[in-house]
Amino acid sequence: MNPIRVGIAGFGAIGQSVAKSLDADAVPGIELVAIAVRDPRRPVAFAWQGQAPSFTTLDGLEPLCDVVVECAPAAVFADAVRPMLLAGKKVVVLSSGALLSHPELIDLARQNHGQILVPSGAILGLDALTAAAEGTIRSVTMITRKPVRGLLGAPYLTTHNIDISRITEPTLVFRGTPREAAIGFPANLNVAVSVSLAGIGPDRTTLEIWADPALERNTHRVEVDSDAASFSMEIQNIPSENPKTGRITAQSVLAVLRKLNGPLRVGT
Repeated sequence: MNPIRVGIAGFGAIGQSVAKSLDADAVPGIELVAIAVRDPRRPVAFAWQGQAPSFTTLDGLEPLCDVVVECAPAAVFADAVRPMLLAGKKVVVLSSGALLSHPELIDLARQNHGQILVPSGAILGLDALTAAAEGTIRSVTMITRKPVRGLLGAPYLTTHNIDISRITEPTLVFRGTPREAAIGFPANLNVAVSVSLAGIGPDRTTLEIWADPALERNTHRVEVDSDAASFSMEIQNIPSENPKTGRITAQSVLAVLRKLNGPLRVGT
């Protein structure tokens, strides 16, 4: 069987973590062949163990790859995803919040038999949520607590003149829907959008965001009430080099890639 050719769109903390694992053959049957960066003529210095992949532009990935892992800035999300879907290929999407601004990409995947794969990222329980959604979900509430440094600079805080730099106790900074949060906290709340897409949608899911100066880890709690089960889940994520992103996010990408051709798939 020929290996699945994988490309990475974006080479920040997550992209480099995924690349390091694939370069070390962490996922059998997966070959890292290309990475899209802003200027391919000036590739990022990286200590490759095996053969270095090609560095290219976003639109240069599709001819080289069977699957692309999107971990690019939200501003170029569509540019990273559209060429692959037009070709009927798969895209592993980390900027799930950007899907709310580009619903046409879901239609594009449907029309061309492509597929958008949203990994669990820094959240848990998406398998239970998707199962519950086959019945009736009455409510989904997500409560996110983050260290102050992980929320600094969020557009919502700037727009509403909310200064959290000197808070001394947990502070509720947002209560609303994941659709609203995807605009106000684009670098933070892809997990909330993923929860909403798995469950009852971005307009019916309730989201709270707390800034907590005592925290060292990003914490997410999800509470679900449905006709099949009532359940709650909580995860405390160790931040990656980027304090806005949990270390487990890159590992969830590897888990998705492993399922593409693995002999055993566990979970919904």
